Amino acid sequence: MNPLPAAPVVPVSIRRAVASDAAAFARTMGHPEVLPNLMQVPYTSEALWQAHLAESLAPGKGHLILVAERPDAHGEPQVVANAGLHPASAQLRRRHVMSLGIAVQPEAQGQGVGRALMQALCDWADHWGQVLRIELTVFVDNQRAIALYERLGFVKEGRHQGYALREGRYADAYTMARLHPDPPRWDDVPRD
Repeated sequence: MNPLPAAPVVPVSIRRAVASDAAAFARTMGHPEVLPNLMQVPYTSEALWQAHLAESLAPGKGHLILVAERPDAHGEPQVVANAGLHPASAQLRRRHVMSLGIAVQPEAQGQGVGRALMQALCDWADHWGQVLRIELTVFVDNQRAIALYERLGFVKEGRHQGYALREGRYADAYTMARLHPDPPRWDDVPRD
């Protein structure tokens, strides 16, 4: 199989998601070419995403949800992807772990949009979020996503058979994780 030709790179800007992005989330997460590679269910709606974003973006929740925008044909910014880091658990012993999810519109795939979002999430996790470990799950046949994750330092940790129902069939998924490449330590801080 020949790789897809490289698509032209269009400038992308990354920003924190806001509740008014709910329609873009519903459009991306419900897209028939995107949905089968997500751990989401069909028939999402703007109202569901408004509620989810409002809850996740509330102060103290600990989520980091970003969107990628690029200009449409009229030069207006359009959300073409979203990604987030979500606390893996509220339990004390797992507070250093976040789970990652990402979705990119088909017309923006293969153009560096997902990579830009992932790099922004990893930068935040490494320098601001006190995150030691980022976890994700990915269907084993999603080679494009797996390649992106591996380029950013994620490694496969295991394969779960029959992990999730996808289009009427149980599908296997890999668990992957990325550990902080240079975790902060107290002795690295200069003292008087």
